Amino acid sequence: MGGTPMTKYIICLTAIGLLFSLPLSAQQEERERPRDSFYERRAVEERTPVELPYVREADILWSKRIWQVIDVREKINQPLYFPEEPTGQYKSLMQVLQEAILAGEVRAYGVDDENFQDDPIPPRELFRRFSRTVSFMQDGETTPTTVTIPFEPSEVIRWRIKEEWFIDSRRGMLDVRIIGISPAREVTDDQTGEFLGFEPLFWVYFPETRQVLANAPVYNRMNSAQRISFDDFFVRRFFNATIYREERPDNRVISEYFEDPIDALLEGQRIREMIRNFEMDLWHY
Repeated sequence: MGGTPMTKYIICLTAIGLLFSLPLSAQQEERERPRDSFYERRAVEERTPVELPYVREADILWSKRIWQVIDVREKINQPLYFPEEPTGQYKSLMQVLQEAILAGEVRAYGVDDENFQDDPIPPRELFRRFSRTVSFMQDGETTPTTVTIPFEPSEVIRWRIKEEWFIDSRRGMLDVRIIGISPAREVTDDQTGEFLGFEPLFWVYFPETRQVLANAPVYNRMNSAQRISFDDFFVRRFFNATIYREERPDNRVISEYFEDPIDALLEGQRIREMIRNFEMDLWHY
């Protein structure tokens, strides 16, 4: 009943072999995946936002609040849009913000709450709002088929920024702070495909997003070894934008009192030049 000595010997050898093979299999499963570089690239992922100079209210001699729009179809602004799908460590700005909002790291506010006074919108509810319903007729059917299309980050092709320019008397310079950013997407007629305008989606408080943006790399077309983050992209002004609104008692945008697009563009340029000239005039003796 106990088996022959040879049988016991074979069973012992098999058990010992299994004991030694298990750690080896575990080691093979736990091995790190190859990295897409010959050195470990963690500079951006471990970065903290650059600390901006502290400004006291008493040091502000002059300030001007403006709103600008960034169109990602311009070549200089394309790092905000590409890649359309996550590629390696690179993501678009909308992908980064969507993940941060869903994870509870960044709060989103309504399109009319650019002062961030109302309660934030719950993340799941926020992105459900952006799904679209399309109805169409299929061959042989008498009732239309309705399909819900979920929101895709690649739909965002414009960004609005709210910022404040000011003269800091202590440092003797003109400076700017971004207060909020807001994505916007195109709106077209479901039947004709006609372009109807741009739909703003929500606002986020820019200082609250800086840690998330500082850890998200942006493709640097000039030097792959020197990667920058989305925080660098905004703080160091690596984008081109057009002024569409300035602070006014009636809160109107430029296009409401300049109907011609060329006149509206020139008005935005006038405001920009006024800001730049103010610093020169202030320190001219």
